[in-house]
Amino acid sequence: MTRTALDYDDNWLDPDELAHMRRRLPLTYVHGLPVQRGDDGEVDRVGLLLRTLDTGALGREIVGGRVKFHESIRTALLRHAEKDLGTLALPTAPLSLTPFHVAEYFPTEGVSPYHDPRQHAVALCYILPVIGDCSPGGDALSLDWLTPHEAVSPEITGEMRHGQQHIVRAGLAHLGILP
Repeated sequence: MTRTALDYDDNWLDPDELAHMRRRLPLTYVHGLPVQRGDDGEVDRVGLLLRTLDTGALGREIVGGRVKFHESIRTALLRHAEKDLGTLALPTAPLSLTPFHVAEYFPTEGVSPYHDPRQHAVALCYILPVIGDCSPGGDALSLDWLTPHEAVSPEITGEMRHGQQHIVRAGLAHLGILP
């Protein structure tokens, strides 16, 4: 198969190419903070994924991942939502491409609240309303729906990886419901 400049299928980067790129330039990511609304229309639940971390311990994350070459931000966000939440989650793509927060991950701890030892990455963060049934996929073990108060509790934030508890807090503040 001949690869063209616009070849953006699932073979985007093999593991060696990705490791090479991660050492040389920042990569663009999208994050979606899954939320559910109550009968009054107000956000009353925040969804956090439970995953097995590289260390073998369990940790919590929000929906997200890389933006592929020639892939729109909305498409990437919905692709990661489907992978992490399942095909029946029925997330709503953001109307505006303006994120509520930008998280800049550094491989060196202490440079920012966000740390990823693999790379320097920039993540555009969006609120992701979900109205369907979620069935976690990929490497997610479960999806837990928490109240905003529970989502920022020390027990939960202590389980968050890479500093993503700051994204949860920023999302709740953006929604005007920071406990």
